[in-house]
Amino acid sequence: MSVERNTRAIEGSVVTDFEDRMSYGGYLDLETLLSAQRPLSDPEHHDELLFIVQHQTTELWLKLVLHELGAACRLLREDQLAPALKCIARVKHIQKTLTEQWSVLATLTPAEYGQFRGVLGNASGFQSAQYRAVEFTLGNKNAGMLRVFASDPSAHALVKTALEEPSLYDEFLRLLARSGYPIPADVLERDVTTAWTYSPELLPVFTEIYRDPEAHWAAYETCEELVDLEDNFQLWRFRHLKTVERIIGLKTGTGGSSGVPFLQRALDLTFFPELYAVRTEL
Repeated sequence: MSVERNTRAIEGSVVTDFEDRMSYGGYLDLETLLSAQRPLSDPEHHDELLFIVQHQTTELWLKLVLHELGAACRLLREDQLAPALKCIARVKHIQKTLTEQWSVLATLTPAEYGQFRGVLGNASGFQSAQYRAVEFTLGNKNAGMLRVFASDPSAHALVKTALEEPSLYDEFLRLLARSGYPIPADVLERDVTTAWTYSPELLPVFTEIYRDPEAHWAAYETCEELVDLEDNFQLWRFRHLKTVERIIGLKTGTGGSSGVPFLQRALDLTFFPELYAVRTEL
C-alpha cells in the first residue's frame, strides 16, 4: 500500500471501533494520568506544567526502579543470580533516563521558576517516599527520615519497609556466603536498619574475586553491576545539584534545606564502598 499525497491510508485490518474493546487510553488509564497535572499558579504560569511533569515522570520511573530492585533482592535470596542481574540491568537504563531528564528541567530559568515557586509552599523532592525507599534499598538508610512521612501512612509504610528489609548489598553478601565465600559473621548479622558503613573485613574477599575474575565470574560480574548502579546514582545526584544551582543559585530549598550545600553533601554518601576500595588493592 503506497503513500499518496503525503497521506498514509489506514489498513482495513486496523481496529477503529472501541465501543466494547480495550483501547490504548483505557489500558493506560490516560484520563486519570493526564488529568493529574494541576498547576496552582494564578494566573497559570506557562512553565509550571514542565515542573509538574518532570517530577511526576520521575516518580513513575522510581516506581519501576523499586519494582525491579525488589525483584532483584528476592531473586538473590533465592540464589537466582542471572535473573537478578537482568533486573539490575533494567534499573541502570532507567537511571540514565532519569539523569538525562535533568536537562529538560534545566531549561527553566530563574525568572521563570520565580513566577510560580511560591505556590509550592514547603513541597520538595526531599519528601519523595519512593526516592527514599530506593536509597534505603541500596543501603543508604537513615531512620530519622521516617518522620518526614509521619502524616502520610502509605508513604511512611513504604519507607519503613525499605528501612527494615535487607538491602540489595546485604542480599548479595548473603548469597556470597552461601556460595562459600568467607563473609564475616558480623556482616551477615548486622542491623539492616542502619546505613551500610565500610567494612575492611570484606576487602580480602573482594580482592580475591577481582584478582581472578574468570574463577569468580558470577561474583565479579555482580560487583561490577553494583558499581554501575552507584556510579549512575552519583551522576543523578550531581545533575540534580547542578540543575538546582542553575535555577535558584544558593537560595534555601522549599523544604527548608540549605539547598545546594545540602545536595553537595549527598555526594559523600556511598552504597558499596568496598567495591571501590578493592581497586586500590589490585
